Amino acid sequence: MSGATKIKVRVTDIVPLNDLVTRFQFEPVDGSMLPTFSGGAHTVVEMKDGDRTRLNPYSLMSDPANRKAYTISVRRDDEGRGGSLFMHKKIKVGDEMVISNPVNLFSLDLRAKKHLMIAGGIGITPFMAQIKQLDRSHGNWELHYCARNEDLASYARELTSEHPNDVHVYYDVKGEAIDLEHLLDGQPLGTHIYVCGPKGMIDWVRGTAKDLGWPREAIHYEEFLAPKPGKPFEVKLAVSNKVIEVGEHESLLEAIENAGVDAPYLCRGGACGQCETNVLECDGTILHRDHWLDPEEHDSNEKIMPCVSRFEGKTLVLDR
Repeated sequence: MSGATKIKVRVTDIVPLNDLVTRFQFEPVDGSMLPTFSGGAHTVVEMKDGDRTRLNPYSLMSDPANRKAYTISVRRDDEGRGGSLFMHKKIKVGDEMVISNPVNLFSLDLRAKKHLMIAGGIGITPFMAQIKQLDRSHGNWELHYCARNEDLASYARELTSEHPNDVHVYYDVKGEAIDLEHLLDGQPLGTHIYVCGPKGMIDWVRGTAKDLGWPREAIHYEEFLAPKPGKPFEVKLAVSNKVIEVGEHESLLEAIENAGVDAPYLCRGGACGQCETNVLECDGTILHRDHWLDPEEHDSNEKIMPCVSRFEGKTLVLDR
């Protein structure tokens, strides 16, 4: 892994939570203490699937004070490229794996007077660690958690029993929804908003908060975008003097790595900006799927985020 130190771990616990979500626990193979992390951090999990290596980011949801083990939750995606299916179907207790040192792109702003958390679906996971961290420091927080139904609301029962006054759960099947304008309007000065979940929810919360005059630095969000499959395409790497083929079910970043070219990354999900690459020549259309570059940068076609974006056309030359 480029950009993050590797840790050899053993899978010590696997707990299916519902039809879609399974929790995995990792402990270091050598019995040492794991690196410290803060709530909101993620780790990149390396999966050896035959001759293919997949690297997927997952939020750490365990107590940041516990350095003996990390836990993640993986939502099965039957339409994805196979990483979540690999975790659900092939990983067993006792298996050895490789994960990265934690990286935090969604940390709590500890200057905030209050932390207002809004989660959708599997987006609950980073908040599990953040809540443990805030409880230890007696921080002021409130969680609003949306899920399709009770069966798929991972951790809702645990959260509401432990924090009955601070956790509010909404189920789509019951027609329940957050009254967002009213919620944001009633927050004390110095509150920060944190949102993690589907893109539609993130855009809704960010847009509503902006319209209500919330300062940009008080709005935090995280969404790892899974690279979507697409038509194969060819890319020239100018610095390495290589021409590579990007397959239907691999990302441009994976193709660059498979060609033996080092490319930096931290999240592999279009969120951190670490793999940003200059485009030297483009005869065609870049399918920008990140949320790092701004709309003007997307339109210019002078940069690409190879972890999630693809290309359709004749020629793409990158500064790699």
